Amino acid sequence: MEPRIDFTRLSPEGYQAMLGLEHYLSTSTVEKKLLHLVKLRVSQINGCAFCLDMHWKDLKVEGETDQRMYSLDAWRETSYYTDRERAALAWAEAVTNISDGACA
Repeated sequence: MEPRIDFTRLSPEGYQAMLGLEHYLSTSTVEKKLLHLVKLRVSQINGCAFCLDMHWKDLKVEGETDQRMYSLDAWRETSYYTDRERAALAWAEAVTNISDGACA
């Protein structure tokens, strides 16, 4: 898989801001598995094959099951996710689907 665009070259300031957020998250109390679950869901919404591949692999390292990853796009319809995970996924969808008016 290759990234679709070279965002480090096109927007170095934006890339630095993303690195700052990643650093913050890596030192936060949020579990790595939950962070990767959210990132995988956002990658599904954005349709980014590179990110889907990367976050799928990250989740496998964290011990995530295939069943939960395959069902992630239907998380509301399953009992596989905790209340904490559901809250994080709902938040992630709201800020990713900003054109839907959820953040207005």
